[in-house]
Formats: sequence, C-alpha cells, structure tokens
Amino acid sequence: MIDGFTRIVTAVRELPPESTQQAVGYPSLFLLVALGALVPVVPTGAIVSSAAVVAFHQTSPLSLLYVFLVAAFAAFLGDTALYWLGQRGVRSSNGSRWLAALRGRVTPERLAQARERLDTHQVSVLVLSRLVPAGRIPVMLACLLSEMPLRRFARGDVAACLAWAATYQLIGILGGSLFPEPWQGVVAAVGLTLLISAVPALWRRARTPKADGVSGHQHP
Repeated sequence: MIDGFTRIVTAVRELPPESTQQAVGYPSLFLLVALGALVPVVPTGAIVSSAAVVAFHQTSPLSLLYVFLVAAFAAFLGDTALYWLGQRGVRSSNGSRWLAALRGRVTPERLAQARERLDTHQVSVLVLSRLVPAGRIPVMLACLLSEMPLRRFARGDVAACLAWAATYQLIGILGGSLFPEPWQGVVAAVGLTLLISAVPALWRRARTPKADGVSGHQHP
C-alpha cells in the first residue's frame, strides 16, 4: 500500500499538461472506480479525492463537476453490475463465485445488523452504506438475500453514489485548498480517506475485548 501511495504522489508531482490530464484522467477515474465497485479492494474513495485535488488546481471551471459525475456514474454502474451478478447466484441452486465472495467478506453479525436496518429504513440504509467504510457489502448482501429487485436497488443506489462521490470530492477540495501544490493536496486527501477507512475497524477491535470481558464475567 505504501509503495502504491508513493507512486500516486510521484505521478501527481509530474503532472502533464491540463489537456492531457483531462484526456487520460477521466477515463482512468471511471475505470478505477467501476473496478473498485466490482472488486472491493481498490481504494476508490482515495482515488476520487485525488482526482478532485487535481481538478481543483485546473483552470477549467467544469473540472470538478466532471470528476463528480464520472465518479458517481462509475460507482453506480459497478454497484448495479455486482448486484446483478449476485442475483444470479441467489437464483442459482449452486450459487456463484460472486455471491460466495460477498458472503466471505461479511460476518454473520454484521449481516444480521444490515438486514435489520434494511427492514426499517430501505433507501437511507443504502445511502449510509456507501458513506460508511466497509458498509456497502453487508447491505448489498442483505438486499440480495431479501430478494430486492434490481430496479429498486438501483433507485436507492443512485442517491447513495451521488452522496458518496460528493463526500470524497469535498475531501479532495479541502486538501487542494489547503496546499499550493497538487501533490501536497493529494497526500492530505489520501491520508484523510485512509484514516476514515480505518476508523470502523479500529472501533470494532476496541470493543471486542470489552464484550469478551463482559461475557466472561457473566458466564464464569
């Protein structure tokens, strides 16, 4: 991860002319975000924030709008494609590798929580699942197991992807506005997105010993 982060910084420090940035940057942003939605190992939030930093320092007033639209559209296409692939697994008696991959990323406890929230909140849960780090897959799996139609999922996911793209773009704009050089803003934006992504895992890890301690006290 550190090596990849160093490469991003090096690439931003040696930016090509603005026209080349736009010709290469928008298709690359689309492909990376769409791929990250399908294969949840790509840090798509950091990618969008980095693209927003670069767009902030460009002269075109529409650069930030294009980053927002491309990121939201790519996330939506990736989400709906993954949901469609998951639906094929739910409907098949043998399942599918896509559904198995989704199940492998979600603990039974988190799945149960996602299904409970989905029963009461529907669209708002989809929006929050996109904004909360590692929250998208449990909610998507809950939608699949409750057999939510693709059309209904897509309607909720539109709002989720728009909110997600806006949030990470704002992080990039913040990073770009604080520093004079694009690479400095990228470092700040990527660092902040990685910190945000790590908070839920650290919170769960911090709570686990306490839960074990209480359990051990109640059942000696």
